[in-house]
Amino acid sequence: MQTFANIFLGFFIFESVGAAPISDTVIYDSEFYDIPLGELPHPFVYDENEPSDQLETEIGTALPSVIQESYSSAPLTEEHEEEASTPKLIDGSSAQGSGVLGPQTQDGLPTCILCTCIGTTVYCDDHELDAVPPLPKKTMYFYSRYNRIRKINRNDFANLNKLKRIDLTANFISEIHEDAFRRLPQLEELVLRDNRIRQLPELPSTLTLIDVSKNRLGRKGIRNEAFKDLHELQHLYITDNNLDHIPLPLPESLQALHLQNNNIQEMHEDTFCKMKDFSYVRRALEDIRLDGNPINLSRTPYAYMCLPRLPVGNLI
Repeated sequence: MQTFANIFLGFFIFESVGAAPISDTVIYDSEFYDIPLGELPHPFVYDENEPSDQLETEIGTALPSVIQESYSSAPLTEEHEEEASTPKLIDGSSAQGSGVLGPQTQDGLPTCILCTCIGTTVYCDDHELDAVPPLPKKTMYFYSRYNRIRKINRNDFANLNKLKRIDLTANFISEIHEDAFRRLPQLEELVLRDNRIRQLPELPSTLTLIDVSKNRLGRKGIRNEAFKDLHELQHLYITDNNLDHIPLPLPESLQALHLQNNNIQEMHEDTFCKMKDFSYVRRALEDIRLDGNPINLSRTPYAYMCLPRLPVGNLI
């Protein structure tokens, strides 16, 4: 009986195997590379009559829904394309405007990317600039030293009503518009040393410090009574300019006058003091430098009687 059961089981397994379909194995070898698509053993048959929507649906469902959304974004309109191509600043404004990164320079960059802006101070030192960049309206302190600026135009500092300090040391400045600084209502410190300036422009009466050392002012570079109305002026530095005279009159507020390395050859007794008023004392002016000039200070002893300290210079 057991033998009969084994024979019956073996016959059943044989019939099941024989009934299974036999499929040819397709080998993607180099021998099929040059065979046209229609002659392949199992070519893909595309029915042109089959609706395209069904095909797109089948292909689309092969991707996760999240990926489908990322690939099926709506086409950009002209307005959206312009917005997408225009970089935004951190406050959401355009780089072409005057947002937190400042107005756009002629190089196509906001001032506070081309330079460094910290609070109300703008640093543009050593950037090979050939012109004053447009500054944010809130700028109070501007430094653009060691550049290649050659000219100061009338509107370079226009509408900067909070500007207090300008430092343009070590540029190639040879020309300054007459009104470049005059219209700045709060300007206190103007540093233009180590340039090629031949003529000082009109200056605002709010200045407390002027440094135009190492320029080319010569005999005619400073107009008559240029500093007379600067009643807040405390420090005046005009060294290395080939001056042949002391620019008079000097305001009573002046504390330091540096005129080293010029061509000053004489001084009058009333240059600093009032010869008709022997009680006059000029207490503020404590620092006068005349060394490096071809002048003998011992020849005019009465010129210093009103001063708290004698000038520094040649006594022989």
